[in-house]
Amino acid sequence: MQQDDYQPLIELFNRLFLPTYNTVLVAGEDEPIYLPADDAHPHHRIIFAHGFFASALHEIAHWCVAGPQRRLLEDFGYWYKPDGRTAQEQAEFERVEVKPQAYEWMFNQAAGRRFHFSADNLSAGLGASDTFQRNVHARVMQLLEEGLPVRVQMLVDGLRGQYQTPPLSAQQFVLELETEEDCSYA
Repeated sequence: MQQDDYQPLIELFNRLFLPTYNTVLVAGEDEPIYLPADDAHPHHRIIFAHGFFASALHEIAHWCVAGPQRRLLEDFGYWYKPDGRTAQEQAEFERVEVKPQAYEWMFNQAAGRRFHFSADNLSAGLGASDTFQRNVHARVMQLLEEGLPVRVQMLVDGLRGQYQTPPLSAQQFVLELETEEDCSYA
């Protein structure tokens, strides 16, 4: 599968989530954003960056974290400081990214793709910290033991069916700490 072959993912997501959650997945040209339904758009939209499959999974993961009230707000009303964060801001970013990146890792595994941790702070030259990577891994292990939230489970099941991958298990999530050079978003 080509890296930018995102159309099957869009079709799967829309089939799974449009009827119940009034939400569609849309390939965007610029930065990713979540936009709630409005007078001009009858559906909530998860718009992912530059047609990148990995961006789509990352944005879906954030949608899976957001509760019903947050899904009524642009970008879920979350704090976001763009590239160029201080060390303290980066630590806060990593704290709030544990859950979505755990979901994202599971989605990638279910789709038969390689997951890369995202520090999202390229200009500072900081990759994802070892602590962050360990925290994401620990969250994945916890989710596998305790069970997945409904929307996460729905997408994992859909991806597994579409890409013919085995059920998720702890053995599939081996933590190999990544350096900045290992990570690419596309």
